[in-house]
Amino acid sequence: MPILQVNPDSPALVHAAAAAVLYLHIGSGSVGLLSGAASMVFRKGSRLHRLSGKVFVIAMLLMSAIGAAVAPFLPTPERASVVAGGLTFYLVLSAWAVLKRKPGQIGAFDYGLLLTSTGIVAAGAYFMRLAAQSPNGQLDGQPAAAFVLFMIVGSLAAVGDLRLILRRGVSGATRLARHLWRMCVALFIAANSLFLGQQQVFPKSLQGSAWLFVPAIAILATLLFWLCHVGYGAYRRRRAA
Repeated sequence: MPILQVNPDSPALVHAAAAAVLYLHIGSGSVGLLSGAASMVFRKGSRLHRLSGKVFVIAMLLMSAIGAAVAPFLPTPERASVVAGGLTFYLVLSAWAVLKRKPGQIGAFDYGLLLTSTGIVAAGAYFMRLAAQSPNGQLDGQPAAAFVLFMIVGSLAAVGDLRLILRRGVSGATRLARHLWRMCVALFIAANSLFLGQQQVFPKSLQGSAWLFVPAIAILATLLFWLCHVGYGAYRRRRAA
């Protein structure tokens, strides 16, 4: 697992700070994965769901912020991690905000979200171009294709942000769907970062195993189920009206 390397001659306080950042990143990421899984299991709207959701938001914001801020200063800079951290932070924050704001209401914060999502797409495209133009087709050890996912998710998010602004807010099933897919995709990114991006922390028998894809598949399957559930519920209410 890449960590900040500190000059051996640096003061003890600097070493302690670097270690604290590392453990805070690992700890918040672990809490985020566990609380995210719990919030997907607990009944929606229940006290346990709201509690695990709050823990998830705090942990994921902390984890992604540290990851994005530290990645450029690693021994081998990881610009893909900067984009991934920024995208995860944005997704969680925007998913949380849509439930905190009254339905059908927007503000300056929503314009800031649109600028952020378009900025993530632009950064992904720029880094992908740098990777494609490099002699080995990679950037910081990552192939150009590694940035495609961020561009796709960022583009979908930007379209959603623009739609929210043009419609002067969202409500009902659209509001719930916006919350659901953003939270779940953020959890998907975090899960892949651990289970696929840090396979060395698992027993050798699991490294390279298909079992490490199970968490990501489970998250996507759960997201699909809830989106269908929300969409079907909205359809039934329209038919009954």
